[in-house]
Amino acid sequence: MTNTKTMLHDKSRAAFDRARRLMPGGVNSPARAFGAVGGEPIFFDRAEGAYLFDIDGNRYIDLIGSWGPMILGHRHPAVVEAIERALRRGTSFGAPTEAENELAELIVGAVPSIEKVRLVNSGTEAAASAIRLARGFTGRPMIVKFAGNYHGHVDSLLVAAGSAAASLGAPDSPGVTAAAAADTLVLRYNDPQSVIEAFALHGPLIAAAIVEPVAGNMGCVVGSNEFLAVLRNETVRCGSLLIFDEVMSGFRVAYDGAQSLSQIKPDLTTLGKIIGGGLPVGAYGGRAEVMDHVLPAGKVFQAGTLSGNPLATAAGIATLKTLRDDDPYPMLEELSARLQRGLEAAAERAGVAMRVGRCGSMLTPFFSDRPVVDWDAASRCDKKRYARYFWTMIERGVYPPCSQYEALFISTAHGDSEIDAVVAAAEEALDNL
Repeated sequence: MTNTKTMLHDKSRAAFDRARRLMPGGVNSPARAFGAVGGEPIFFDRAEGAYLFDIDGNRYIDLIGSWGPMILGHRHPAVVEAIERALRRGTSFGAPTEAENELAELIVGAVPSIEKVRLVNSGTEAAASAIRLARGFTGRPMIVKFAGNYHGHVDSLLVAAGSAAASLGAPDSPGVTAAAAADTLVLRYNDPQSVIEAFALHGPLIAAAIVEPVAGNMGCVVGSNEFLAVLRNETVRCGSLLIFDEVMSGFRVAYDGAQSLSQIKPDLTTLGKIIGGGLPVGAYGGRAEVMDHVLPAGKVFQAGTLSGNPLATAAGIATLKTLRDDDPYPMLEELSARLQRGLEAAAERAGVAMRVGRCGSMLTPFFSDRPVVDWDAASRCDKKRYARYFWTMIERGVYPPCSQYEALFISTAHGDSEIDAVVAAAEEALDNL
């Protein structure tokens, strides 16, 4: 691993200076900007297995996996070979391909709640499409979401909580109009009572509730079985749809998704990340009765010129087949539990308040002395301490998420040696805090 005294980022600094002259903030997504930890982002040149290599020649154990999709690690041979085969046939046709059928069959075969699926290009597009479909199917205007859950940069979902549990939301970003936010209710995550109250007050107007059964953008926070069961019961009672956002958790925490762990069957599911094997792909699917309202079978409009791109479908097919056939989930569980135990023990020895949230191979070390079960608890974490921890880990050749509010991910390319190296680096980082 790179010696901490010789780790330099001169080329990254120069690249970032150039980027800031060309792009807003120097990045194409704010998640890359290091705004939550300070300093300047690191620019990368290549990746292999469990490792990232920056343009200055430093090597890091990768703990973000491109924010989730690289469950097989970087440049997995089956995925690379599939992309190369597809590339030789053409990069885009703007017409149907058999690969779209194959990826759709894999998704439908894996997730029992999905009878039909529509491929799109991102998780954001999947969420926006599912929301439109829910409104079109029910003829109702209102959407329920939960504080701390992120469903992409959809106008109606970029909403901050109101002053009461069942109050209407307010725009959470310039450019999002009050009208776009007016039909969104923001409730507390993992709070069954707020769900009951909201549906009692607004039930006949609610088209759908959208929720991450395992949240990943306030850190890894698991939805309780009671919370998800109440949400399912209330949506059924009021004739609303239940949408599970499994863009992160789908094929990550289990092959058939987080919904298999909770035994809750949603009406619609959004997917992304892993189903593209690292290439841009999203999808939404669910009951055939609902999905048949999408154009051209029905009247709810949704389209995408590059949807079902042959390179992306090839990568996704190879990834899902490998996960199906190799069943790496027990190994991922063992490795992730090993990391969780190591982080918790290191924090206890250092006398640092830390709670590790985990579901399968999604984890977050929360700098908090209390369990993190919702956004309020997550927002009270010590973000300054996390920032110091982040940079100390970077100096020791480990690349963790650049925010207290992001989950880290373990891949099949990680082994005991990588996990032990991460724990050793964390021990030093936590001692320094």
